[in-house]
Amino acid sequence: MTVKTLSGLLDKMWKDYVDINPLAQKIYDLLSKEGEQVLNDHIALRTFNHPRLTLDVISRPFLESGYKYCGDYHFPEKKLYAKHYEHSDSSLPTIFISELKLEEFSPALNQIINRLVSEIPKGKELEFDFMSAGRPWSVSTKDYNDLMKESDYAAWVAAFGYRPNHFTVLINALKKHTDILELNTFLKTNGFKLNASGGEVKGSKEVYLEQSSTLANNIEVAFTDGKLTIPACYYEFAKRYPTKDGSLYTGFVATSADKIFESTRHGQ
Repeated sequence: MTVKTLSGLLDKMWKDYVDINPLAQKIYDLLSKEGEQVLNDHIALRTFNHPRLTLDVISRPFLESGYKYCGDYHFPEKKLYAKHYEHSDSSLPTIFISELKLEEFSPALNQIINRLVSEIPKGKELEFDFMSAGRPWSVSTKDYNDLMKESDYAAWVAAFGYRPNHFTVLINALKKHTDILELNTFLKTNGFKLNASGGEVKGSKEVYLEQSSTLANNIEVAFTDGKLTIPACYYEFAKRYPTKDGSLYTGFVATSADKIFESTRHGQ
């Protein structure tokens, strides 16, 4: 179903996200039963810096809906660049979009990505709800494994296409589980596995942001020549602190986000 409104797009993205990451719905329901109001801090999207699919292309529906660019981030180790966008309506989630810097990868990887992108119907990437379109190309297990050799991020986008990589619980809106360490313990007690890369808590009060996340759930994905069970999506948790001027910090910490990206890494 095609949607043409921001509320419709956000709702469609959430429904698609929990369809392939039912653990997120279980956590959402678990917190709701605790009497918590579960608000979404931000949605993370992934793309390539291919001319047809740059983050500036992907961000268009959000900019058209009142979002504004508010900051950018560099991840040299993972060869990523990202921007975040905020809406004047503070009840709406921040949008965080990252893109893989294809020019820093091998000709072999670029050949695969160019072939995949060539399969997208002309102009489809400009549709308002493209970020809920899922995988717009055919991809083989060989393509996936070849991409994995250079970048698990590239392999993830090839396998899952255009949909949220993760949603994020805003801890500040919780009343009972207000401490990130206590929330992490609560989640683990209830059987959820957390991303321990760089420690379970990324960031600190000193940088105005603490983050943690589940590990991506493994799901079976169909490729042109078979099926693979691979990491899909994860759920994040963010605690924000006031800056020196008293306003709540709304940006991101690159060193923390770098470790959050590893929630979809194989073999965790």
